[in-house]
Amino acid sequence: MAAFADVRRGDNLASLEPGPRHNGAPSLIYPIIVRDTQSVRGAFSEARWGLVPSWVKEAKPKVQPAQARCESIKTNGMFRGAYRSRRCLVPIDGYFEWKATKSVKQPYALAMADGKPFCLAGIWESRPDPVLRPGTEPKTFAIVTCPPNELVASIHDRMPVILHEKDYARWLGEDPDPADLLVPYPSELMKIWPVSTRVNNARNQEADLLDPIEPEEPELL
Repeated sequence: MAAFADVRRGDNLASLEPGPRHNGAPSLIYPIIVRDTQSVRGAFSEARWGLVPSWVKEAKPKVQPAQARCESIKTNGMFRGAYRSRRCLVPIDGYFEWKATKSVKQPYALAMADGKPFCLAGIWESRPDPVLRPGTEPKTFAIVTCPPNELVASIHDRMPVILHEKDYARWLGEDPDPADLLVPYPSELMKIWPVSTRVNNARNQEADLLDPIEPEEPELL
């Protein structure tokens, strides 16, 4: 992303697909920004979406959470170690959320009102992967969630923690408990619009997935 051009590129970005990704899902590989000793802005790395702590022994863990609730992140054994010392930024242009109706789950796109990229609060882990990537310790990550702001509450009961740019360095830093950052992002700084149900399939990557549509109305009884 051009907005993060001054963030140092790490040496482990080989698995990332070239070009923009217009649709995503857990289990895919994403660029994240992790703490870096050379720069307060951090460094890019790659990580698979779905957290697997280093102490998990299964080759293919059954539980790989994509999200971590802010209310329990300090105490949940799955997340607390990463929250204390392995936090990351997840840079994106927008994200999808779904509103359940009687007839369909209608997807919506959410982004900044000014159209600029932004960062979600994430946590990461790494562990050896002798099956798929022998000799390496690939990273996995989860996105931290919080209660919704007024805008998101119209479609869902949770939202990702969106960080203000001034808080990026602190989230990446050594503070073991930056809990005051885990709050809903202001509604007035965001926008939302309905999009096609084609986003339900992560194989669909066309740019027009983000085009606004008329939401499907529930059938009246």
